[in-house]
Amino acid sequence: MKDAPKTNLATEIGSVSLPNPVMTASGTSGQGAELANYFDLSLLGAIVVKSLHIEPWPGNPSPRLHPTPAGMINSVGLEGPGVREWLNNDLPLLEEAGARIVVSIWGRTVEEFAQAAKELAQASKSVIAVEVNASCPNLEDRKNLFAHSLEATKEVVEVSLAAERPCWAKLSPNTPDLPQIAAVAKKAGAEAVTVANTLLGMTIDLETRKPLLGAGRGGVSGPAVKPIAVRSVFDTYAENPDLPIIGVGGITKGRDVSEFMMAGAAAIQVGTATFANPRASKKILKEFSKWCKDQSLEEMNQLIGAAHE
Repeated sequence: MKDAPKTNLATEIGSVSLPNPVMTASGTSGQGAELANYFDLSLLGAIVVKSLHIEPWPGNPSPRLHPTPAGMINSVGLEGPGVREWLNNDLPLLEEAGARIVVSIWGRTVEEFAQAAKELAQASKSVIAVEVNASCPNLEDRKNLFAHSLEATKEVVEVSLAAERPCWAKLSPNTPDLPQIAAVAKKAGAEAVTVANTLLGMTIDLETRKPLLGAGRGGVSGPAVKPIAVRSVFDTYAENPDLPIIGVGGITKGRDVSEFMMAGAAAIQVGTATFANPRASKKILKEFSKWCKDQSLEEMNQLIGAAHE
């Protein structure tokens, strides 16, 4: 008996073609080149780098990370070298490693998003897309998240088109309006949405009787949030079936990828799992490929939105 043929894992995220749906998640593997010590980065669909501000950014005070029973909580605070320094120092390393590169950008104001996007426009063609991290505080709106406002989401996506790359909007699960915000992002020019960022949480130090993280609150990630992330993808797809969705949240094995696909994702990102195992994304891709083959799937795209049928 002949083995079943391998499944075609290629996927389309708007105008961006990827050989497979597995990417790293922003902020979980530094600037990405670090992972080249563990596996060939060209094996993944893409490497998404840590969110970049127009200027170098120091991040939040320590402690920044704390384990939770099924994941972690962090308040790193988007520490990074800034777009200019990244272009000069980090981009060449990723190019040398053969990675397809997605750059995440952030700002405290709409203008800072615009500045970061304009600076990024000079990047080489190895930067295939820009992920607009709309899940950060808007200083012009009492620190409410951009991704909690229809108007603010529209504005940051529109100005980020100055990067002259396809834009993906990374959205927050901490709002009941996620599907509507995704629709606004698409109308503003986003070719896809990343669903979703971390859940807002807190942990208390019993000795000091104060929040343990230096910034007080933090983002919860890991396996505990996966059901919420899957539901977020499902709801977003239900109202926006023609909008490509990149699912993220608690993915640790190949079967998790299948679940996100059935909920409506066209691609996924691996985040917290990389902290425990730098080869996690490669392992997950291998497991997902085998699962598809065992299911005798000719095309991975057959899974997208299957739970809605």
